[in-house]
Amino acid sequence: MASHQNKIIIITAPSGAGKTSITRHLLSEMPDKLAFSVSATTRNARTYEKNGVDYFFLSPESFRQNIQENAFIEWEMVYEGKYYGTLKSELERIWKQGKVPLLDIDVKGAIHVMQQFPEDSLTIFIEPPSVSVLRERLTSRGTESAESIEARVSKASYELSFKEHFNFAILNDELTRACKEAQGKIIEFLNE
Repeated sequence: MASHQNKIIIITAPSGAGKTSITRHLLSEMPDKLAFSVSATTRNARTYEKNGVDYFFLSPESFRQNIQENAFIEWEMVYEGKYYGTLKSELERIWKQGKVPLLDIDVKGAIHVMQQFPEDSLTIFIEPPSVSVLRERLTSRGTESAESIEARVSKASYELSFKEHFNFAILNDELTRACKEAQGKIIEFLNE
């Protein structure tokens, strides 16, 4: 059996492309092999989110302190004043469990992690069917202002230009098929 030590799986996509839905599917199908790497953020928790489960919700001061202490494997100011990052301690926690960290992170963060672990990371870019479908998905969530949706759509158009940097791009035009395709790529990677 292949060693999973220090391997990392990264799911990335523009906001609204379905990376979180695919990540949840993978975790439910492969709980003995994968564990969710909880990201840190300075944004406010949504009503259904739990600290330490969905994200580590940090104050901007605490987040900046972690940056100074070199506690992140990657971090970005994704939107003005909103920081996101992956704590090194999260990867260590998961590796100690004998599992592979599954990161659900933005495109720039994914590139940073991939550069640090070029041989040990699998990167999967989830592509929406179109920018207009992405806008519809973001609008249907009901969690964003019109201005926020437009900022995310504009950023998504830019992020789509990076899909060639990743190991695989999976078109999420049908969620069940996209989940199955992602799972197949991960099984191959874990068996290398």
